Amino acid sequence: MKIETLLPLGKVDPGLRAPDTPLDIKKVGEQAKLVESLGYDALMTEETKDDPFVIMALAAQATSTLKIGTAVTIAFPRSPTVMALSAWTIQKLSGGRFILGLGPQVRAHIQRRYGVEPHPAGPWMRDYVKAVRAVWDCWQNRTKLNYQGEFYKLDLMVPLFDPGPIEHPEIPIHVAAVNPVMCQIAGEVADGVRPHPVCTPSYIEEVMLPAVRAGAKKAGRSLDNFSVSMKPLVASAPNEEELQPKIRDARARIAFYASTPAYVAGFEHLGLQDLANEAKYLSRAQDWEALPKLISDEVLEKFAVIGTYDNIGKKLVERFGRVVTNSEFSIPVRNEAEREALAGLVTDVHASGEAAARATIAGKA
Repeated sequence: MKIETLLPLGKVDPGLRAPDTPLDIKKVGEQAKLVESLGYDALMTEETKDDPFVIMALAAQATSTLKIGTAVTIAFPRSPTVMALSAWTIQKLSGGRFILGLGPQVRAHIQRRYGVEPHPAGPWMRDYVKAVRAVWDCWQNRTKLNYQGEFYKLDLMVPLFDPGPIEHPEIPIHVAAVNPVMCQIAGEVADGVRPHPVCTPSYIEEVMLPAVRAGAKKAGRSLDNFSVSMKPLVASAPNEEELQPKIRDARARIAFYASTPAYVAGFEHLGLQDLANEAKYLSRAQDWEALPKLISDEVLEKFAVIGTYDNIGKKLVERFGRVVTNSEFSIPVRNEAEREALAGLVTDVHASGEAAARATIAGKA
């Protein structure tokens, strides 16, 4: 069994997806209970091969204190009203423990996988989040639905489709981002931003957070409780021998990211534009064997956190403690020793606190 743990630096949010084995949906409740028993703060899942809201419902039903969330679910294929209802339902079921993580997805997937006409992602996401919140406001505060945005016009809510108020109506929304435009949108309308694994600490601090602050200033919002949540690229194992395949996997993943235009900004920030261009060429040629060879040990160390279970928690804190409030991490739980290692990882991360990241986000560091 594997779980993906989200370790907020100062809090801890695990996830359920395993990178190399399919999620067993029948064991979600069991895994969620394990995560809760180990002291993690939250459990996250993504939208890839299973409906994330089904996963979250199973996790919510099996736990009582563990926060749960999507990291991420894809926004634009769902109407804001559909998304609002799914989140409202999970929030009711969990007793106020849900975090809604939204991702825009790249243009080709929006158009060719989901069959939706694409728009510029930043303005679209701004409008989407505002529309979701307008629907929630209608249900909770009994206001007339009359949202007139750039992409969404919502003005019909009849009693049959109105679920009404709930006990915990404040649902945090986190927005996945790489480029400054989406970061600014997150600062304007969201409660947190989710950097992609290609985003290094310096990229987050020097590129993403200034954009978040600009968005918050534009909207007149405070960043006091704003979150930066991500799943860094981690290579970890119980010992050095088992670590080597994980390092090879990390090298291949970095090469793939380098070949993807949507993530090139993270490489440009480190002066690796030539590497990204070469990776793009190899990807178009479908030369998958050659791609990982582009990633030198120096580049590997820039993007991946590498270590055994006994030191990986401290390494995560050292790398991201200044800029990230929540960090995901996956390890297998195959025996009692790995269970203890996972619990130790929680202790290492919790000990760091999150004051440094909060100061950096607010521009006070």
